[in-house]
Amino acid sequence: MNGAEAILEALEREGVRHIFGVPGGANMPIYDAMYTREGIEHILTRHEQGAAHAAEGYAISSGRTGVVFATSGPGALNLVTGLADAMMDSVPLVAITGQVSRSAVGTDAFQEADVTGVTMPITKHNYLVQDVNDIPRIIKEAFIIASTGRPGPVLIDVPKDVQFEEFSGSFDVAPQLPGYQPTTKGHPRQIQKALAALKEARRPVLMVGGGAHDASQALLKLIETTGIPVITTLKGLGAVPATHPQVVGMPGMHGTVAANLAVQQADLILAIGLRFDDRITGNLEKFAPNVRTVIHVDIDPAEIGKVVEASIPIVGDAAWVAEKLAQGAEPLELEEWWAQIRAWQEANPLPQPRGELLSSIEVVQAFWEATGGEAYVTTGVGQHQMFAALYWKTKRPRGFITSGGLGTMGYGLPASVGVQVAHPGELVLNFDGDGSLQMTVQELATLVRYNLPVKVLLLNNGYLGMVRQWQDLFNEKRYAEVHLEESNPNFARLAEAFGMKGVVVENKEQLPQAVDEILEHPGPVLADFRVHNEEGVFPMIPAGGSAEDIITQHPEEAN
Repeated sequence: MNGAEAILEALEREGVRHIFGVPGGANMPIYDAMYTREGIEHILTRHEQGAAHAAEGYAISSGRTGVVFATSGPGALNLVTGLADAMMDSVPLVAITGQVSRSAVGTDAFQEADVTGVTMPITKHNYLVQDVNDIPRIIKEAFIIASTGRPGPVLIDVPKDVQFEEFSGSFDVAPQLPGYQPTTKGHPRQIQKALAALKEARRPVLMVGGGAHDASQALLKLIETTGIPVITTLKGLGAVPATHPQVVGMPGMHGTVAANLAVQQADLILAIGLRFDDRITGNLEKFAPNVRTVIHVDIDPAEIGKVVEASIPIVGDAAWVAEKLAQGAEPLELEEWWAQIRAWQEANPLPQPRGELLSSIEVVQAFWEATGGEAYVTTGVGQHQMFAALYWKTKRPRGFITSGGLGTMGYGLPASVGVQVAHPGELVLNFDGDGSLQMTVQELATLVRYNLPVKVLLLNNGYLGMVRQWQDLFNEKRYAEVHLEESNPNFARLAEAFGMKGVVVENKEQLPQAVDEILEHPGPVLADFRVHNEEGVFPMIPAGGSAEDIITQHPEEAN
């Protein structure tokens, strides 16, 4: 067995069944070893960034660690955006990259790059393998680091000569991580303090983030015992079903009015598995001015108190802590508080389509009604992402897969590849925008090659829509470099050129039949919905503002 074969053996022992990647000169020995090996399916993407996002979609939707391969130099550097995205959104990934031979490192050899140096700030940990017999230990450690504590990406850079070298070590090795001991069990005294504070609260809210998906069952017990209102962040959508009557909505820049006002008026915030991102808090000096107690539950102690001061910090696994809170919780007297929240909801419903032009809202709602919400959803980044977040009522944990912290345009299509590979019998919908889709459009070929029946639902407004909206509202309609319509391709024909079904929907009348046609098609589909080109996503809190600055509709409509 050589080093390349040892890598595959170690991965199989970690339970890896799918790998996303692209071969090249410096990782060719690994692919050669894979050629005759069964047990691991490799998905060839058309770009390494696509492989990284596919591995993210796989990991987020399944809870398993995603694995991605790339060659040295440009191949490894093409992973950078995906690694940074995974780091920001706490996604467990293991990236294995080829590197030039050890004797050539530092000589500016062909396709050489200091990959460990480049990726150090955007990975949880990384390795440069110097001894072939270290491979089993390093891979074991990488999976432990990536998947435990606060999850994140780990990179292993393997020189080509190490891949060829004869392996004489053992796979029965112990990890050497003496300083890595994540706290999973919250301190009992802090949990008792939290329960006591909850009991005294009159206007509490539970804020649920992306770290709480595996706590879903415990959260349901907690909220149904206490009656507490629930607010889910963009990354937390689905951790508590959006259809649950206690879910008030999403907070922050494009959150619902009721959710933002509830945070502003709350006297207690119980935050589980979130980091108080600036898109949630806005102006920190004006965030939650009436709150007296902040209970912050997170497995990463560095996040607690980093942005919002925590009165009762609880370091621990979200599922473990939520279960303890649910066991000790009591019903709360919240009739007046709920009456106020319901009044806000009735006075400030989400905007609904008006006019004759096809709206992104109508498209999202049409697919939700046709499927009953029983689908995994991925998105790119932009207006379409916020329309999907607001109007797709996510019902299942890990069911809404999107780029949150980094906001990576082009994320949705390759992420849908990974989601569909992880869930071959499930419906996967990718809501995308014409700007976002074109950043990774080559991954349509991946859908076709592996016959992945993803439905790509393109909300095509002919603009970089979110930038246009900001230019409209804050730059006096100076639309600088956001026009796409005149140079966009015919997306349906482009899909057909890749070998998949293409559909064009130009108006409201065509929508119902198109939805049926798209969902009934057994293979991948790209549907080009020609939506209103100047629609805006509302509500909206301007950058640096607070809930008191919320805009519920375009100022011209208000007049």
